[in-house]
Amino acid sequence: MVEALKRNGKIDRKGPVVLVIMDGVGFGKYKEGDAVAAAMTKHLDGLYAKYPWTRLKAHGLAVGLPSDADMGNSEVGHNAMGCGRVFHQGAALVSESIASGRMFQGRTWTNLVENVRKTGGTLHFIGLLSDGNVHSHIDHLKAMIQQAKKDGVRKVRVHALLDGRDVGEMSALDYFDPFAEFLASLSDDTFDAKIASGGGRMVITMDRYNANWEMVHKGWQTHVLGEGRQFPNAHDAIVTLREETGAIDQDLPPFVIAENGKPIGTIEDGDSVILFNFRGDRALEITKAFEADELSEFDRVRHPKVEYAGMMEYDGDLHVPHQYLVDPPSIDRTMAEYLCASGVRQFSISETQKFGHVTYFFNGNKTGKFDEKLEEYVEIPSDIVPFEQRPWMKCAEIADRVIQEVESGKWDFIKLNFPNGDMVGHTGVFEAVVCSMEAMDLQIGRIWEAVSKAGGIMVVTADHGNADDMFEHGKDGSVKLRADGEPKSKTSHSLNPVPCIICDDAYAGEYSKELREGLGISSIATTCITLLGFEPPADYDPSVVTLN
Repeated sequence: MVEALKRNGKIDRKGPVVLVIMDGVGFGKYKEGDAVAAAMTKHLDGLYAKYPWTRLKAHGLAVGLPSDADMGNSEVGHNAMGCGRVFHQGAALVSESIASGRMFQGRTWTNLVENVRKTGGTLHFIGLLSDGNVHSHIDHLKAMIQQAKKDGVRKVRVHALLDGRDVGEMSALDYFDPFAEFLASLSDDTFDAKIASGGGRMVITMDRYNANWEMVHKGWQTHVLGEGRQFPNAHDAIVTLREETGAIDQDLPPFVIAENGKPIGTIEDGDSVILFNFRGDRALEITKAFEADELSEFDRVRHPKVEYAGMMEYDGDLHVPHQYLVDPPSIDRTMAEYLCASGVRQFSISETQKFGHVTYFFNGNKTGKFDEKLEEYVEIPSDIVPFEQRPWMKCAEIADRVIQEVESGKWDFIKLNFPNGDMVGHTGVFEAVVCSMEAMDLQIGRIWEAVSKAGGIMVVTADHGNADDMFEHGKDGSVKLRADGEPKSKTSHSLNPVPCIICDDAYAGEYSKELREGLGISSIATTCITLLGFEPPADYDPSVVTLN
């Protein structure tokens, strides 16, 4: 429990403070490929021209990642905004645990290794095979496989998902080929390690927020049952499926590696399974498929009795999974908890793709509300279609509901997430991203009209960049080209700063219009608390607003 916040005695508005999070929208470094700059954004342009704004850091050390070479992501971004401080995040925690040896000394690792040594079973690894460092890192996987051999495990199978979002859209072979050689170099008379199955991360296994359980079903069929199109190795599978489908890595169909017509890596009774992704949102559903006694979402056909573990605890409230290798960051005293203790009425909304971000991640990786009487969460169901086909997504429906709630006068603080810049940005389709920005801009204009009329304040920001950097560039800044002469699409996040605009038509000189510079997005919590008329917790990172 936390104590109620004290009033700052400076700011008192008739209307609510509304936090608008433009997911994946930053300030581009290059003109070419900046879909945010290329879009016609009349309303945002007007806000920049009329109201004070600044740039915030949203990657690397500013959001708890190992280095400033690491791109930010929606999860760590919402953690930082929601808790007002910077915590070491998944990638750093896993790396530290491996380097220190703590992972391999822990009870979970021991359980999984001893299980397969006792049963003669296989140790399976499922996860994203890249160095994107957003969901996973290939170096973590390599370290675990090397340790498994040292610990006497005799058989390892890797179920490797293609990335193409946090790394180059067609970079899979840059990871799969060297990794296959790595496994071959370890294999001998006492140790057998191979890739057993795979598929694009947006096709199998890695669904989130219960948006499309059929993805998990396909993953189960591929990894567990060994059902699917067979290939002699992952290289041939990737090359063949690319040629046949024209799909980029994240959208590649599933495949199964087989020898003599038999899958080499089905998951059986007595095996051990490690989901080596460290991020929680896209790990919860496949975890449920392994751990639930009964599953209504799809027919598992068979439910092997295995020792299952995740890289981390993916849900701290539900304690999922039952076993995990690395303790997650302990995030406490979030903004929402403080606001509830202070009697602040709060409304949170997004569509399915980012609903968990303005709730679960914003609340420090906690499921549920801090106060049922003071909080309301609304999820607008996302369309289950490729995002480039509906680049506007559900931004109009989100805006409709936000405007309704602003006009109702029921809430002191409203937060919302527009997923467009991130989800459409990951498709790599430049024209669709431009469309998504223009659609979002229209809705921001509508929301601001309602907030201004209600006498409130609107804070516009973002969790990381993406739509601002849609082409791959060389070291000299030139655009990389495909074989057909078209720009090479970039589907990953950017390292670019993001905006923070303070829109306040009732401004009466309570704070300086010269906003602080050089801060990270963790400053959003203190900024909102200050604009709500409260003094922030002493250990929260500074606000962009300085009271007069």
